[in-house]
Amino acid sequence: MLALSTIESPGQREFPPPSVVGAGPASPAASRQEERWYAAYTCANHEKRVAAQLRARSVEHVLPFYSSMRRWKDRRVVVDMPLFPGYVFVRLALCQRLRVLQIPSVVRLVGFGGQPHALADDEVALLRSSLTGAARFAPHPYLRAGSRVRIARGPLRGVEGILVRKKKQFRVVLSIDVIACSASVEVDCADIERVF
Repeated sequence: MLALSTIESPGQREFPPPSVVGAGPASPAASRQEERWYAAYTCANHEKRVAAQLRARSVEHVLPFYSSMRRWKDRRVVVDMPLFPGYVFVRLALCQRLRVLQIPSVVRLVGFGGQPHALADDEVALLRSSLTGAARFAPHPYLRAGSRVRIARGPLRGVEGILVRKKKQFRVVLSIDVIACSASVEVDCADIERVF
């Protein structure tokens, strides 16, 4: 209390104009109350455990999977693997982030400069579409350069990504910049158009 009074006296305070105080979504307090989607970085191979803890705490989350054929000594098995290893996507207000950060396997919320960075709504819609099974997703190395294309028809209509070719088939690589991860989805070449 004493330190505060020696640093700042009432005559030295500068207050913003009354019309600015508490103004809409630009105020930090309002943005802390708004629920947004964030990427939670987890310990290696703990994504399912984190999802179970989030479910128990009633926190809305998305953990997309893809099916992968694994070959063991005596058999082949199809295993569900996280599409983005090490990440679970959560919806919450920043003032409630301790509900997620107190889970033992969660390292942090992904962000910049020590502040969590919210995902764009269209990226989350893309993640949710991977859960419906309407399109077959697979992980892909994160790419920055390449031909940008837009999917013109089908369940992912309007989604933009990078076109790659794999074993005589076309795939569109969809990237989430906040976590520097990508996934590719198989498309028919007639269903895509170039983005200029």
